[in-house]
Amino acid sequence: MSYEVLARKWRPTSFDEVIGQSHVLRALVNALDSGRMHHAYLFSGTRGVGKTTLARVLARALNCEKGVTSKPCGSCGSCREIDGGHSVDLVEVDAASRTKVEETRDLLDNVQYLPSSSRYKIYLIDEVHMFSNHSFNALLKTLEEPPPHVKFLLATTDPKKLPVTVLSRCLQLNLSKVEKTEISDYLAKILNLEGIPFEEDGLVTIAKNAGGSVRDALSLLDQAIAHGGGAVKTDNVLAMLGAVDQSYIISLLKCLADGDGHNLIKASRAFGAFAPDYSSVLTDMLSVLVRVATVQALGSANQKIENDEEIIELARQMSAEDCQLFYQIALVGRKDLEITPDPESGFEMNLLRMLAFRKKDFSEVTNQLEEKSIEEVSKKKSEQLADQAQVEVAKEVALCSNEDWHAVVNNLDINGLARELARHAIFVELDQNSLKLSVASKHDKLMQKRAVDTLEQQVSSYLGQGVTLSVSVAEGDSLALSLSEQTLANELEAQRIAEKKAREDPTVVALSEKFDAVMTTVSRKT
Repeated sequence: MSYEVLARKWRPTSFDEVIGQSHVLRALVNALDSGRMHHAYLFSGTRGVGKTTLARVLARALNCEKGVTSKPCGSCGSCREIDGGHSVDLVEVDAASRTKVEETRDLLDNVQYLPSSSRYKIYLIDEVHMFSNHSFNALLKTLEEPPPHVKFLLATTDPKKLPVTVLSRCLQLNLSKVEKTEISDYLAKILNLEGIPFEEDGLVTIAKNAGGSVRDALSLLDQAIAHGGGAVKTDNVLAMLGAVDQSYIISLLKCLADGDGHNLIKASRAFGAFAPDYSSVLTDMLSVLVRVATVQALGSANQKIENDEEIIELARQMSAEDCQLFYQIALVGRKDLEITPDPESGFEMNLLRMLAFRKKDFSEVTNQLEEKSIEEVSKKKSEQLADQAQVEVAKEVALCSNEDWHAVVNNLDINGLARELARHAIFVELDQNSLKLSVASKHDKLMQKRAVDTLEQQVSSYLGQGVTLSVSVAEGDSLALSLSEQTLANELEAQRIAEKKAREDPTVVALSEKFDAVMTTVSRKT
């Protein structure tokens, strides 16, 4: 006795048996009931969501001997032939194996002939995106104006690869991934009909790993039944998938929330003995963290979304900042597992990284600060005031020489013409409250009254006493240098030293001797 896999045995034969895809079912049922049928339909969506199945159900509805209906009888000759896969008027084509244009032309040569016994001749082309451009061109004209007795049902997982000319001639129906709850309920229904015992948590795990594909879920269910010896048990499903129970994930996150590194590593290595898929473990951890963050965001309204007490309790223990941090580290760590020395150590390092960067508890530091006496705080404040007073006193520098004047100019908050006057001025003397400066004759244009008044005000403010400023033109060449001249002299001296070091450098000397190179000096304009 041959065994028929669940994915084939329980393939829907009517629209009522299809799970999910309510938006597509509504469009097809309304079109069939109203008689407004398009000549070409394109079913698109990821693997295992029901594209080919819906196409076959639609073919039954179109060719049922009781008439075009959204509820084919399933008992007439046409329905039984389509179910058995030997209807001569339903031509199923796998585009992946018929990519040549000659094969497409041979297929379309029979389009003009009437169906042998059914109402319509239906062409069901699966994975139509695998056609070559020449094949699409051969199909295009027939697809645009087919005979009234022909219907085209196309299916693809990648509609972007289809030419826009083909897309525009089809009524496109996008199938979405099936919800996990719908898949788990569907699996439970099948197992009840099959008389196979099961645990609901095991079905939930299968539905989660199916990725929205009903066919993948049924294939995993077949595997789980074989793995469990005729029953679907949660432990067997987890072992089969290399996954871990949610309680392990919760225990890890509780250790992270408490900052308990010892138990964190202990728990990690405990379930490491089961050889889990660490990428899946991080994926499960991400899912739990999303649920935790949702509870934290909703606050008292979380009961409407989350009813797992462990998740709610974890949301209380973990800060919102840590939750976001753990999520980001796990997200990046899942990609980095491929380049780690081994997955186990990579997973463990991810946990240690979460532990290292978690938000620290500063309550002890805060308590220590609060325990300081008022006398200590007052004493510290007094010391700060004394230091500030010393700074203010130190600010009153002695102005007795040209070097002192340079220091004063560097600390003045001035700009424009007043700044240039200060930088080109030379200190003469400070007699009580009278400050005398001089400038070279070539800079006498700087001695404007507005600049002198501004400089006088700034110097008085800096020295902490009122001074009267007078600026005159220097008679003859002064031996003292203004701040501007001193700065230029310093720069020239630095340049001279740099040039001397460069000329004495062994590499430069060798280049000069070998290539007769000459070092050129660039002088700055004064």
